[in-house]
Amino acid sequence: TDEELDELAGDFVAAARLAFASGFQFVDVKQCHGYLGHELLGARTRTGRYGGVSLPQRAAFLVRVIEAIQDALPDLQIGVRLSVFDSRPYTKGPEGAGVPDLETNSTAATVARYPGFGILEDENLDAALEESRALLTLLDGLGVRWVCVTAGSPYYCPHIQRPAYFPPSDGYQPPEDPLVGVARQINVVKDLKARFPSLVLVGSGYSYLQEYLPRVAQHYLRTGGVDLVGLGRALLPYPGMLVDATTIGHLDRRLSCRTFSDCTTAPRNGLPSGCYPLDHYYKDAEYARKLKVAKGERL
Repeated sequence: TDEELDELAGDFVAAARLAFASGFQFVDVKQCHGYLGHELLGARTRTGRYGGVSLPQRAAFLVRVIEAIQDALPDLQIGVRLSVFDSRPYTKGPEGAGVPDLETNSTAATVARYPGFGILEDENLDAALEESRALLTLLDGLGVRWVCVTAGSPYYCPHIQRPAYFPPSDGYQPPEDPLVGVARQINVVKDLKARFPSLVLVGSGYSYLQEYLPRVAQHYLRTGGVDLVGLGRALLPYPGMLVDATTIGHLDRRLSCRTFSDCTTAPRNGLPSGCYPLDHYYKDAEYARKLKVAKGERL
């Protein structure tokens, strides 16, 4: 309810107080990957103060949280991780490849069941980014300077959000070359950076580039297409990646993430996230045996 959301806004402030007291310089108010804030941005059919056709109404919870944190903690900076475009849900098709989920993509069900925020249709990124541009203008006006750009959700369209050759055990095979997904995210950040030069934009989705990652990141940093490149799963097997890239000038291919997705499959089965194929700590741990059982592999 609207009243429960009002209370949750207060919980965000309480969490921000803890972060500030612990020495953190900024907090991330997430608007991505199917989290509550992301859902509210797409809540076109919701009634009340936090939903509807109007974007300002769908962004009202985000604005409330940001302003409340700013009032309570003026010296704490705020960043936002935003799924700037999205996709309708996918599911595993007869051949294992991802296909649009007919239940949520049929003409009759689309608006009612999955209205979404920044839905990508027929690769029309310009149209998909229309609302995100409006939201970035709003964030800029609120004094938010750091925006980590991502897309979609790992729960219903992982190939859009996290390009990988190998899906999690409960996922689908990529319906496109993962390089297409990487390029899509890179080009989106480049477009937004040109339109919002005052914002600090963090690019995502680089992990699939593997040993080529530092060179591609360096190019877009030097040419102004992005301000920072955020790395996640690529650092699990290779925590020294940035040291090697900046000292010896190349990466060790044996340590580069190959997007096997065990770091996702494991937590979805109640096990710690880690790189089971390449990190010997996980490869040799009891967790690895449990992971093979969960994946239905032979021991």
